[in-house]
Amino acid sequence: MARYTGAVCRQCRREGQKLFLKGERCYTEKCGISRRQYAPGQHGQGRKKLSEYGIQLREKQKARRYYGVLESQFRKYFNMANKKTGVTGENLLAILESRLDNVAYRLGFGASRPEARQLVAHGHFTVNGRKVDIPSFLVKANDVISIKEKSRGSEKIKAVLEITASRTVPKWLDLDRNTLTAKVLAAAGREDIDLPLEEHLIVELYSR
Repeated sequence: MARYTGAVCRQCRREGQKLFLKGERCYTEKCGISRRQYAPGQHGQGRKKLSEYGIQLREKQKARRYYGVLESQFRKYFNMANKKTGVTGENLLAILESRLDNVAYRLGFGASRPEARQLVAHGHFTVNGRKVDIPSFLVKANDVISIKEKSRGSEKIKAVLEITASRTVPKWLDLDRNTLTAKVLAAAGREDIDLPLEEHLIVELYSR
């Protein structure tokens, strides 16, 4: 599957805010957007007034980049959200939150979403006792996510867990730090998602 392979700090600079794509580095003075608070490229420092469409597009791009999802898959998630009962924008965020790579990140099993995605792809996690190496796998209520027994002794995993030890786990997930096992209690509610997104703009964009 195709994926973005460029410098991730450019994505933060393009959106004008931190997307926390590089883990702990984003909290230091080495963060790209802290050093250069303007968009990348030749005309990045020029001021440009966005149209209504431009504002909606930027919000969609921001959401895509937070979760590391390409356009075709993001559109698929929107269509899924639109078919569900309830508020489409909130349904969309709940679906994105239920991706296995995002759940691993929320649990502190990855310092950033890209790192969690890599660890999932390398087969370090199980869902309901079965190995799952697909980052886009959607978990549901009562699913049990765990770090594989063999992976718990990995220096990489140990280092990640040490970095994220103080991270707060959202209330829709129940984590046992002793066994490195978690249970999905329910779908993520809008109040559980701390990202500065205006999902109604995304709905308006796709409803054009």
